[in-house]
Amino acid sequence: MMVQFKIKRFNELSVVDLYELLQLRSEVFVVEQNCVYQDIDGKDEKALHLIGTFNDKIVAYARLFNRDYYFEEASIGRVVIREQYRDRKWGHELMKAAIAGIKEHFDEDAITISAQLYLKKFYESHGFVQAGEGYLEDGIPHIRMHLL
Repeated sequence: MMVQFKIKRFNELSVVDLYELLQLRSEVFVVEQNCVYQDIDGKDEKALHLIGTFNDKIVAYARLFNRDYYFEEASIGRVVIREQYRDRKWGHELMKAAIAGIKEHFDEDAITISAQLYLKKFYESHGFVQAGEGYLEDGIPHIRMHLL
């Protein structure tokens, strides 16, 4: 069985969807990465939410933004796969769905991301290239990357 993806606007998320996606983001970005930061940043209402489910549970997630909201180009953020499913390579399926979602919903091809440095090769495998020097974001090394 494979992960199933859906894109929802903020007002289309059920209470269960919202709880599960915030729980997943917290598990990975706060607890697993030991990074205290403000995950609920006021941007969820402006994002499209790409949700990957498996056995009726959220196992993959990303936020999609139109151009000029987060960056000049459209953007993808909060890219996450639940830890116990990472061996299935669903991160690649998530990125393919995110790129397709940007194209379908925003009619944009150019995408900018703020990528954690250790995932540089992963994003390069999807056509992203580094743009500029590295920087710290919430104490974690990041790089800006573009898909043009």
